Amino acid sequence: MSGHYLAVDIGASSGRHIVGWREDGEIRAKEIYRFPNGVKEKDGRLIWDVDALFSHVKEGIRKALDEFGPLESLSIDTWGCDYVLLRGDEEAGPCYAYRDGRTEAVIPAVHKKVPFSELYAHTGCQFQPFNTIYQLCDDLQKGRLEGVTDFLMMPEYLMWKLTETKAREYTNATTTGLVNAKTREFDLEIVQKLGLPEKLFPKLIQPGTAIGEYEGVKVVLCAAHDTASAVEGIPMEGEQLYISSGTWSLLGVKSPVPHTDDKSREANWSNEGGVGYIRYQKNIMGMWIVNRLRDELCPDKPFPEIVAEAEASSFDRTVDANAQIFLAPDSMTAAFDEALDAKPQTIGDYFRCACRSLALSYRDAIRELEENTGRIYEKLYIVGGGAKNAFLNRLTEEATGKKVVALPIEATALGNLKIQMEVLPC
Repeated sequence: MSGHYLAVDIGASSGRHIVGWREDGEIRAKEIYRFPNGVKEKDGRLIWDVDALFSHVKEGIRKALDEFGPLESLSIDTWGCDYVLLRGDEEAGPCYAYRDGRTEAVIPAVHKKVPFSELYAHTGCQFQPFNTIYQLCDDLQKGRLEGVTDFLMMPEYLMWKLTETKAREYTNATTTGLVNAKTREFDLEIVQKLGLPEKLFPKLIQPGTAIGEYEGVKVVLCAAHDTASAVEGIPMEGEQLYISSGTWSLLGVKSPVPHTDDKSREANWSNEGGVGYIRYQKNIMGMWIVNRLRDELCPDKPFPEIVAEAEASSFDRTVDANAQIFLAPDSMTAAFDEALDAKPQTIGDYFRCACRSLALSYRDAIRELEENTGRIYEKLYIVGGGAKNAFLNRLTEEATGKKVVALPIEATALGNLKIQMEVLPC
């Protein structure tokens, strides 16, 4: 028995393969493969190149086996909402990306059939225009569901390609807007009202279930939504606030029960699946803003230099970091210029504005959360790529009044590994 496990963690901009093992009671980890990811444009639509993704998944597994020998198990987590349609064992492409914007026209029709207040009372899922529920209804309206036998969320699709097992994992399913927050199964009442094929919504499977093998390695369902795995990977002291800071900033708390009340709906909080708990959280635009600004303004400038310029700036304007204009602009710089009444003059101005705006959005979200849950929290744990941004962390601590515990760790991969190790202890 080797005692080594493989976490494949794929985000919207990159993926990584991380091998983990237990040593002196701690999980040790080593990244052995990293690859780029990103949306592609095809026929005027934004799509994912699933063939390239799967090729990278296999290549990283090969490298892990070459370096570490036999592995106990592997698992895959990714972002939520997106999926692949299947007709039997054939993909029915393309695989649309959540930033595509194809759902705009269908959303009013969905809410006419099932008002959002009713959707929220059932699912507790926040409104986002790219939620799977709207994507599937667009597919239905356009005839794309003809002959479709399955839809698999991205991590389950990749694991099906490895094992030939079609599994539907609970935590990722909760990003669809189609899972009942109380029963923790697909809500067939909503499915029926929307006219979606019931056969696409079988029983959900909880994290920690082995579903097959690939190259002699057991394939296990982790918490397949990357934020769910990230929360599992945070070494929190008691129940505290967290931010999984990546392309999106997911801010929330672990809750034993869902909050599907009017206040939560009006403030657009989400109740998503965790490992034995609900993640009561909110999407905030996150490092997407900062990274896009860097790509446009100074792609080759080291981040410490950018931070130094932001700290030296005295630009005092801020934007609503969650405004629609920042979701998928042709130019992030132009989006900031349009949103502000005074145009930034330097690179430092743009980055200071972005970081201050994010910190204020965290402050506002925490105030809502504490009011909705009736609890006050002392600490805010920040993990993911954004945890490395000391300037943003300091601004966040000042804005929120919380003790920020920044952990620049691969929390998602650690949570993925933790679940595998609990299933197959070394």
